[in-house]
Amino acid sequence: MSAGGEENELLSGFQPPFEHFSTQALHEGQEPEQWNSMAIVPPICMSSTFKQVGLGKHAGFEYSRSGNPSRNCLEKAVAALDGAKYCLAFASGLATTMTISHLLKPGDGIICMNDVYGGTNRYFQKVASENGVELCFVDCTSLKCLKEAIKPNTKLVWLESPTNPMLNVADIKACAEVVHQHGDIILVVDNTFMSPYFQRPLALGADICMYSASKYMNGHTDVIMGMASLNREDLYQKLKFLQNAIGAIPSPFDCFLCNRGLKTLSLRMKQHFKNALAVAQFLEADPRVEKVYFPGLPSHPQYQLTKQQCTGTSGMISFLIKGNLDNAKKFLENLKLFCLAESLGGYESLAEHPGIMTHTSVPLEERKVLGISDTLIRLSVGLEDITDIIEDIHQALKAAHPNVVVPAK
Repeated sequence: MSAGGEENELLSGFQPPFEHFSTQALHEGQEPEQWNSMAIVPPICMSSTFKQVGLGKHAGFEYSRSGNPSRNCLEKAVAALDGAKYCLAFASGLATTMTISHLLKPGDGIICMNDVYGGTNRYFQKVASENGVELCFVDCTSLKCLKEAIKPNTKLVWLESPTNPMLNVADIKACAEVVHQHGDIILVVDNTFMSPYFQRPLALGADICMYSASKYMNGHTDVIMGMASLNREDLYQKLKFLQNAIGAIPSPFDCFLCNRGLKTLSLRMKQHFKNALAVAQFLEADPRVEKVYFPGLPSHPQYQLTKQQCTGTSGMISFLIKGNLDNAKKFLENLKLFCLAESLGGYESLAEHPGIMTHTSVPLEERKVLGISDTLIRLSVGLEDITDIIEDIHQALKAAHPNVVVPAK
């Protein structure tokens, strides 16, 4: 089979795309009739307050913390893309995490996936647990471990799938079945790495699907925002109250930008997947690379599971470069197209060192257990021409391992 044929087979081996996705991204919540001007593009409503029609009576909006027309457009669009009844926007991904955590009270328990974003780990360990919430980190790719971790006080289970940075994939449907056998435990899935284009956790049994919308949802590296989608009316009313009471909401301008980013989400995700697959295949065949972590490769331990619950996978790749920390540093320092920076999911390619950058707040011993070593590098593969992306990786690997002879492709 030719390289192109192999790539096409891998790209097409997942679940079919969600119906009407691009149409909903373009039109849901965007109706021109809601504006006096009949504007095709939703205007940015910067007003902090709104005229009341009478004492205690308003025409839909009263104060922008409680609700804003620009935020409403975004929330309706994201709800549609997630297959949800409701969506709430927040000031950041961590603001979303914090607000969801306020559903708990002191003494309640949280089970968190052991391999998660460093900021999530830090918030649960340094903030939530110090406010009286009992915390347990568990490898939720193992249903046995998840079952054994559930206690009578467990009220929240937090998954990432794929995880950050090791790209482990949890069986969301199976986890949901386990969790919901134990009473009213809320299952949250951080879907940041996949976006709703590739994965819909609510359809797999999750109670809340959350995002750092700063990443793929916005897609242009110019917004900090979080989102939470859900179907349960009771949870929506509680989170809606907390959104207003805590006040960690995004600005109207950021909502406008993220709403605009959604319009190209399907196009961007397709190309992120295509580029990342080519990069992952290149890295896996390179003698200077020890191991590649990418759910779109058949070598990934949860490849079959990924194909069962996803329509594809994103531009996120982690890999172990051969050698030591010095080799990893030389690789990162010699990248030219890739930018050395935290975050992910924008149109541009980014590279980072989890152990020194995004996951430095995770205790060293925990990092060792998770596999976040000195030679682990995380890539967010962007939308540049794939030949340029691979050439940049190749020359950086050559700088990191100048004495390794690489056979001609």
